[in-house]
Amino acid sequence: MSLALIVLLPFIGALFPALMIRAGRSACATTAFVFPLIALVLLLAQAPAVFRGEVLVAAWDWVPALGLQAGFFLDGLGMFFAGLILGIGLLVIVYARFYLAKSDPMGVFYSYLLLFQGAMVGVVLSDNILLLLVFWELTSLSSFLLIGYWKHLPEGRQGARMALAVTGAGGLAMIAGMLILGDIAGSWNLTDILQQKEAIQASPLYLPALVLILAGCFTKSAQFPFHFWLPHAMAAPTPVSAYLHSATMVKAGLFLMARMWPVLAGTTEWFYLVATTGLVTMLVAAGIALFKDDLKGLLAYSTVSHLGLVTMLLGFGTPLAAVAAVFHILNHATFKAALFMNAGIVDHEAGTRDIRRLGGLLQLMPITATMAMVAGASMAGLPPLNGFLSKEMMLHEAVDTTWLGNGWIVAALATLAACFSVAYSFRYIVHVFFGARRDDDAHTPHDPPAGMWLPPALLVVLVVAIGLFPDSVAGPLVAVVARAVTGGAVMDYHLALWHGFTPALGLSAIAVAVGLGALVAYRRVRALWQAGPHPEAKAMFDAFIEGAAALARGITHGLHNGSLQRYLAFALTAFTLAGFAAFLAAPHAAGTRALLPAHPAAIAAWVLLVGGCALTVMLFRRRVLSVLVVGTVGLIVCLAFIYLSAPDLALTQISVEVATVILILLALYFLPKEGPQSSSVRADPLRHLRDGVLAIVAGIGMAGASWAMLTRDGSSLSSYYLDNSVSGGGGTNVVNVILVDFRGFDTFGEITVLGIAALAIYALLDGALFGRTGRRLGAWSPDRPQSADRHPMIMVVATRVMLPLAMLVGAYIFLRGHNQPGGGFIAALVVSIALIMQYMASGFGWAAHRVKVNYHAMIGLGVLVAAATGIGAMVLDQPFLTSTFGHFHLPLVGEFELASAMAFDTGVFLTVVGAVMLALANLSRMGRWTSPYTINTGAMDVDPRAASGKEQG
Repeated sequence: MSLALIVLLPFIGALFPALMIRAGRSACATTAFVFPLIALVLLLAQAPAVFRGEVLVAAWDWVPALGLQAGFFLDGLGMFFAGLILGIGLLVIVYARFYLAKSDPMGVFYSYLLLFQGAMVGVVLSDNILLLLVFWELTSLSSFLLIGYWKHLPEGRQGARMALAVTGAGGLAMIAGMLILGDIAGSWNLTDILQQKEAIQASPLYLPALVLILAGCFTKSAQFPFHFWLPHAMAAPTPVSAYLHSATMVKAGLFLMARMWPVLAGTTEWFYLVATTGLVTMLVAAGIALFKDDLKGLLAYSTVSHLGLVTMLLGFGTPLAAVAAVFHILNHATFKAALFMNAGIVDHEAGTRDIRRLGGLLQLMPITATMAMVAGASMAGLPPLNGFLSKEMMLHEAVDTTWLGNGWIVAALATLAACFSVAYSFRYIVHVFFGARRDDDAHTPHDPPAGMWLPPALLVVLVVAIGLFPDSVAGPLVAVVARAVTGGAVMDYHLALWHGFTPALGLSAIAVAVGLGALVAYRRVRALWQAGPHPEAKAMFDAFIEGAAALARGITHGLHNGSLQRYLAFALTAFTLAGFAAFLAAPHAAGTRALLPAHPAAIAAWVLLVGGCALTVMLFRRRVLSVLVVGTVGLIVCLAFIYLSAPDLALTQISVEVATVILILLALYFLPKEGPQSSSVRADPLRHLRDGVLAIVAGIGMAGASWAMLTRDGSSLSSYYLDNSVSGGGGTNVVNVILVDFRGFDTFGEITVLGIAALAIYALLDGALFGRTGRRLGAWSPDRPQSADRHPMIMVVATRVMLPLAMLVGAYIFLRGHNQPGGGFIAALVVSIALIMQYMASGFGWAAHRVKVNYHAMIGLGVLVAAATGIGAMVLDQPFLTSTFGHFHLPLVGEFELASAMAFDTGVFLTVVGAVMLALANLSRMGRWTSPYTINTGAMDVDPRAASGKEQG
């Protein structure tokens, strides 16, 4: 439980800062500080067990039917990254309290920060890979909010979009890779997958899985050629930059490579993909960093370079390289977070991050300068600081690595990248804090309040402590983390400042000398750089996005031209081709079931059905007639259901036909009664030929599929429903028991969708009554003569007499539905038709004045009643929508049955009646708006003739 609480605490904490900001900035920051602090304390409480070599696991059933568990596990690697995320997060929270301006919405900032922190902790502690993927994508979304926090800045918005696009695309690829990996291992739990190295690497799907997973890792950790998004994320506030680029966002890719190291590393494919990518990234980004004039830009590219360094070490695939990678992750987090905060202090106090406008700040800002010199020297790899140790370990591994049979190329390129690292690190120190003081200050820079310099100062203390006492301060932690990365295969090593005169030490000395020389001759070196080609990754990305968008627009405009006929043609063509492809790709034999003789009545119904469909095609431009013919086709289908002993379906079909035909005719009242007859439509024989061929081929395909199904024996769920309808659902009407019991969740979803559709119809038609559309409707006159007798007396009397009978029939059908043909859906349609007839016979105003029902509320009540039935089952510790039944005896009444499904059926009844009547009411409102015979009073229709005392009907 404590593992889950460690993950959940930042998410819980994210709810409070936006509220606590009302109590002041300090209260807001304190609230944001408390939740990660508690999570860190809980994490540290588990540390003794982890250092003993234990792996702590907590799991809960997620989807038991699929064998899925939602779980977390804590080993050395997870503890290490969770500690970095929570620990540096606490320092960033304190730093941000004093960095953010009063105009910045601090509560929103802390909420975003804690949301991101929770997602990162979830990534590093997840056991189930599907859960890990959820947190992984959540890091992309929450980092989008953080990078774009200053949304008034165009560069902030663009940087956020770029980060989301690149990391999101990589995340999609990684999802596919993880699914393949889980399928190979036969488990979705990392604790199981990490034991399947031989099976995974022997699988033919190993390489696709590796490439896809690495795509996610490389994009998240800004590896070449995806490195360009990270520098543009510098538009975020400095606390965000310090957090995302030292301990969290960009470290997620490194974490996942380290996590999957035991099962993916050790192959040739892993070495060349990972090590080469890391080496190229380290070298390219280090070269770019040297010539960046923006402090955060320099640090951003240096971050990319150091991420490449760690990636290269993981790619080497040796245990000692993994130790060096872990050690450098720790060192980089300390000095890089300190440097980002330091850059924020300089920007905050001096008003600029442009190195060309800075200089001589040592005397003005001694505390800030001291921290920058120590952290910068560590980044350069100078002794006795922690960066020197891990850089020397990196060079040692590079010397021992052969690439394409060459034993020196990796060491040479790594040393060249180290030269650049020394140069840009000392440029940060010398060009900002030494030299001539700037004289264009609006105010004199000075050291910030303690709240801003204490967080980076604590990190600088760690930089020195780890450098001076590496084995005692960092040794145990590095050991336990390295064992988790390598699966326990770690050779003997010793963290120390001095290992004697080694090739790595010589290469390190060369890097320092060359780097300092490059800084001394910086102007000449920069001139050479500027003279060369500079392919801009951002420009290429923007061009790619613009080209992809243009291609998408072209395809969209080419396919989506507004023609429903064209859309249907594409869809039917695809379905037909897929069906025939499946048919031709498989062997087939004749059916084994005997054919039944065709009854003359069935043949006649079939002829009428085909004739009705043909008439619909012929009369489709005459809309009213085509609707009536379609209704006739529906009635013939209803007769077919009766003939095939399906009374429930017959009742449903006839009720639906009557209700929908009436509603469609009401809607057609506002449209031309005939479709367009343009010459271009009539003169397009190719389109007619296309439609005819497609209709014939699709019809043959459906007929063939139906024939194949009917002439072959097969098993289905019907026997289960028939056998368990009474014993399991308490009803003999199998169809109704399926709807309200066995498949009740489907029905619940359907009535929810029906209610949403009714509300959408209301919103659509309600909007049509106002604005330009409303004025057009008000000025519209019917295009056909209207009857003078709008409410015929015979129809008025007949419908009023039949109303109570219809209501009684509806109640009867509802109550008997569990054991006889009927149910809530059919009863709702019967009642709806009875009410529709009242509106049709007596007018909307007359009916609405007497039937004062809020149909919006009826829809909501129906869905709530259905949901309450399901929730009631959960209260009794049963699955959602589990029903029960029982037999009861009452005097005079006798024995009868009650089922909880009746409450669910009541919800269905209310939702269907509400949806049908809401659609009718809105169509009637439009009719009132446009009718030339009525005056719109807002409450009911008033006929002008009735106003003179001649009341009609």
